[in-house]
Parts: sequence; structure tokens; C-alpha cells
Amino acid sequence: MARALEVARLGWYSTAPNPRVGCVLVANGRIVAEGWHAKAGEAHAEVLALRQVPEVKDLTAYVTLEPCSHFGKTPPCADALINAGVKRVVVAQQDPNPLVSGRGLERLRQAGIAVQVGIMQAEAEALNSGFNKRMRTGLPLVRTKLAMSLDGRTALASGESKWITSPAARQDVQRLRAQSSAILTGVDTVLADDPSLNLRDMAQNPFLAPFAQADAGILSPVRVILDSRLRTPVSAKMLGLPGRSMILTVSSDAVKIAALRQAGFEVHTLPGSKQQLDLLAVLQFLGQQQFNEVLLEAGPTLNGAFLAANLLDEGIVYMAPSLLGDRARGLFCLPEILTMADKKLVVWQDVRRVGPDLRITFSFNEAS
Repeated sequence: MARALEVARLGWYSTAPNPRVGCVLVANGRIVAEGWHAKAGEAHAEVLALRQVPEVKDLTAYVTLEPCSHFGKTPPCADALINAGVKRVVVAQQDPNPLVSGRGLERLRQAGIAVQVGIMQAEAEALNSGFNKRMRTGLPLVRTKLAMSLDGRTALASGESKWITSPAARQDVQRLRAQSSAILTGVDTVLADDPSLNLRDMAQNPFLAPFAQADAGILSPVRVILDSRLRTPVSAKMLGLPGRSMILTVSSDAVKIAALRQAGFEVHTLPGSKQQLDLLAVLQFLGQQQFNEVLLEAGPTLNGAFLAANLLDEGIVYMAPSLLGDRARGLFCLPEILTMADKKLVVWQDVRRVGPDLRITFSFNEAS
């Protein structure tokens, strides 16, 4: 199963909106074939592995996610395992997709196949944390990325922030972008920085180069701007770059919407009040778009709004060995925190060195 999980990670940047899945086939105590799902619409891991061993009998299949039991873009993998005469199937995680969720396991058992579930389940859950959340709640996993100085500042009082962290940290951010279905920001960031929010320099990036050169490639995340009053300029830099750019708004101004669409933006009007988007409605919409993982790259106001609404799952902070002083801007705008009892708690997950900086990973919801 450890090898199946390792193989599944080969689809880390390419399988969305599908889950990352690996399969290893074993005969007489040794691995005889392995497969991994590379891209939505293409063959699943189990089928790719079975194609390599058409004549081998008494196979055991180790699969990181329950074999599918329904006809989607490809036939059911449970049927492929049954038809191949597999004797035993070991599954790490039951599929949270309501279309599958136990049906694949039951079909295998009804065919007389021995089934075992739950081997290295925690590792399998982590492999598809965004997919799992979307299947269970309808919402994508939301991860905020922040860069700060040692004294917790993200920009000078003037707004200047380039560059707090090192080139090594910025390369690492490209990895976060590549694994995300969408990059989410606010219109104030667009107006201040005119960001690209794209993947770049992948061939020179040690994290991404092997995946960029693979047949499956790397999917480009969709750029999403929260813009309640449609202030995004039609000259925004991102429109000249490959990939989709989307604006979510509460405005029904037909003239502005038409101009932005003509420029190349996708524009969607969502619920809100007092000219402010409902952030839960935003995430419900992104879940309906089949986005598994959303990377929030924004200023303290939008980060604070998501945190105050308990809509952040994970945070990644790159901390530079520098000091910006007490007049510089902080990470989260949280005016409602007035006493220590109001403080927001996080759970540390990982700390490691990235060039001269530290990368600190933590979760929010487990602490609440």
C-alpha cells in the first residue's frame, strides 16, 4: 500500500477534479504491475495496472481509494477487477463520492473477492484532502498562503511587499499553486499589485519540472477574483496569460459585466448583502465548479474575513529572517478580537527550512 500511495502521487498536479489514485498488483508475494490515475477522462489506476498483466492469476490488488462502481467517463473499475479474476483487493480509503461510497466494495464482495479496507487510511485521506472535503461537504479545501517578516508583518504601511521572502520560498509557492484548482484573491489586491496568479518558470523549478515534462503535465489553476462592485480593470495583466480568469460579484451592472466578459473574464453574480459577497456562497459555488483545493492569496482584510467566518482549513506562512516594524501591515484583519478569550487557535502541522526562510504549516478547523 505504501508503494500504491507513492505511485498515486505521480498524479499530484494533474488529476483534478478527480482524486489521486494508485494501484499495485501483487502475485506470489511480489509486485507485478502498478498504475496511477493521470487525468480526468483517462483510464483509472486499476485498469492501467491490469493492462500490464493479462495472463497472471491469483492477483491481489492494493488500491489507495475504493474502486469505482459507476459509469462515468470510464467504465467501473470494480468490474475490471472482477473480470480480471483478481482474488483479493486491499483498499486504503472508502470513496466519499456518493456515487461510489461502499458500492464498489460491495460489488467486489458479491463477486466472491476478499476485500480489506483501512490499510494506511490516514495517508490516503491526506492524499486527497480537497477531494474528500468537497465530496463530504460540497466545499473545497481552502488553504491560505502568507509571507511575513519575523515580527509578523506582510507589507510596509505603504503596501510595498516585494520581496519579503527569498526566491526559494517563491519557488515553493509555485508548487502550492500547481496543486490548487483555483487561486483566490480580492479586488483590492488586483488594484494594488495587478498580479499574474499563474504558474511560471516550471522548467527551472525543482519541485515541478519532473511533472511539467510528464505526459499528464500540470493543470493551470483558475484565477478567481472576489469583486463585489466590479472594480477590476479590463486591462488586468492576468487576461493576457493562458488559463481562465473569473470574477465573482454581487453586482448586476449589465454594462460592467458585459465589458469584463468582452475582455475575457468569466463573471458570475452570487448572493451577498450590503454589497459584500457571502463567503460561504462563494465556496459553495467553487465546489459546484468541481474545485478540490483553493489557494487564498490575499491581503489581511480578506484573510481576516475568511478566518472570522471559520472557512479556512489550512495556513502556510513563509517567515523571512527580517523585521519590518510596528507600522507595517499584519496577517489578518480581525477587529472583533478584543480579549484573549477571542483569540483564534491553530494546530501546528509542519515547520521546515526553505532557503533562508521558514515554512510553517498549520490547520484551523481542528483547533476549533
